[in-house]
Amino acid sequence: MALTKRQKEVLDFISRFIEENGYSPSYEELAHGLSLSSLASVHKHIEGLEARNYLSRGFNRSRSIEVSPEYLQERRRLASKPGTGGRSSVPLLGRIAAGRPVETFPEPAELEFSSFAGNEDTFALEVRGESMIEDHICPGDFVLAERVPEVRDGDIVAALVGTETTLKRFFLEADGRIRLQPANASMAPILVDRADLEIQGRVIAVLRKYR
Repeated sequence: MALTKRQKEVLDFISRFIEENGYSPSYEELAHGLSLSSLASVHKHIEGLEARNYLSRGFNRSRSIEVSPEYLQERRRLASKPGTGGRSSVPLLGRIAAGRPVETFPEPAELEFSSFAGNEDTFALEVRGESMIEDHICPGDFVLAERVPEVRDGDIVAALVGTETTLKRFFLEADGRIRLQPANASMAPILVDRADLEIQGRVIAVLRKYR
């Protein structure tokens, strides 16, 4: 039987929770994670999914929800199929300077971007500093970038200079050097030899979260 949009959200939340934690969520965690107003709403969705054989529950045990093997197998199939949008998140690799370069670092987190994440070469970075504010890229924004074989003048890139990474516009100078141009009139560009620079990715999107 077909699932409603809300039922699929509940089922996917439970599946992700089990994959990440090794055990099923409590009803309280379900209500919080799905922004449901009451435990009664959680019970209603669980009972509906159980009636359709998508879930099973053990009685008299906490955290006893189990997702059907068939649904889990379908999730894995979609997640492993390139270009289908089955992959719903990209790795958050670290923070990147939009002022002076700083070293990036691994982050045990992911951002959900289903429309972008079908490409395995896509990743996310969090912006620090104000050197790109005239391009409306502000501190605290997230940029999505993709690994590409080459970039063009004017592309916004994540550039590795030595051991540090920065976010700037890319320009090839007449003398063969690379100019990493900030989008802030008060800041000077970075000029670097091509051999001393590695383009880690080209920016394809910016996300800003308003609180």
